[in-house]
Amino acid sequence: MKKCFIVLLVLCLNFCSSSVAQAVPGVTAGAAVLMDAESGRVYFAKNAEKRHYPASLTKIMTAVIALESGNLEETVMVNQTESEGTVIDLQTGDKLTLEELLKAALICSANDATVAIAEYVGGRYNNFIHMMNVKAKALGAFNSHYTNTNGLHDPGHYCTAYDMALITRYALHNPQFAGLVQTREATIKWQHPERELTVLNSNRLLFSGYPGINGVKTGTTAMAGNCLIASATRNGKQLIAVVLSSADRYYDARVLLNYGFEEIHPLIILSAGEPAVAVAIQEGETSTVDVIVKNDLELYLAEKDIAYLERKIYLPKVIKAPVQKGEKLGYVVYYLGGQELGRSDLVAGRQVRQAAWYRRIWLN
Repeated sequence: MKKCFIVLLVLCLNFCSSSVAQAVPGVTAGAAVLMDAESGRVYFAKNAEKRHYPASLTKIMTAVIALESGNLEETVMVNQTESEGTVIDLQTGDKLTLEELLKAALICSANDATVAIAEYVGGRYNNFIHMMNVKAKALGAFNSHYTNTNGLHDPGHYCTAYDMALITRYALHNPQFAGLVQTREATIKWQHPERELTVLNSNRLLFSGYPGINGVKTGTTAMAGNCLIASATRNGKQLIAVVLSSADRYYDARVLLNYGFEEIHPLIILSAGEPAVAVAIQEGETSTVDVIVKNDLELYLAEKDIAYLERKIYLPKVIKAPVQKGEKLGYVVYYLGGQELGRSDLVAGRQVRQAAWYRRIWLN
């Protein structure tokens, strides 16, 4: 039977929806997100749900579909070419492995490589675009839509900063993707005609010496402006910074990553056994029971944001005896800026036996 829960307590200290944005240095980007790669927790958001043009950040989804639906060792014969933007000068009839084309797409952002990838993996170019849109929705990127594989401008081709963070987080779980987006230099090899091309990664952060930098992708068009998704890992913690339509994308990415590494720390908000609230018990030997926290609750946030936390305790409308010590009765949730940061079960601090039958009659 489904339990009916009520919010028993709401604790809100100086809460405001813009508290996260106020806690970090300003960024020049029109939209930006800082996300934890492991948990998906957003540490910073600016216009995160506003539509923007993604430019070559599109190629992250192109790579996801290629990796999941293609065989990197298979040979691709180029049928259709693309001459606009960055290219590796593919010609009709050229033969390369899918892996070489993926290198070109992710490392030097070759537009013509993405067209060859799409035609081979999807059978038809439009089939591949459909696969990209289906995958986006499956990942929860509901405010993104693709009309091409490379990000060349189209009014119907758009994304949001939050969606790009979601997609990148997913992509980084693929070791082949993660390896390619941190590669500084690579050699693209053709099978026919036999030739080679050495390319450099378009992401200048990889050459900057920024501690822990390990990806991901640049994007630039006249309509999209300068875009960048950067990732870095320190002490086992990986962060993803998304900046769209930026006046200085490398500065913005560093600001966000620095904030995540220097200001966001694990803090014990609740300790196991800590009293949460006393609640009424029906038909029990006693009329109330103390509800306590089952496990420690650790949250990642800046210390200055503690004052902006909102706490809500959820308990059933009716609790009847008997209740066993340690029995789950509800849960507590912490929010910041409307986003859930973490939760912990609430349990009975002691046993409450059912009252004798005659006392229950009297109580009723």
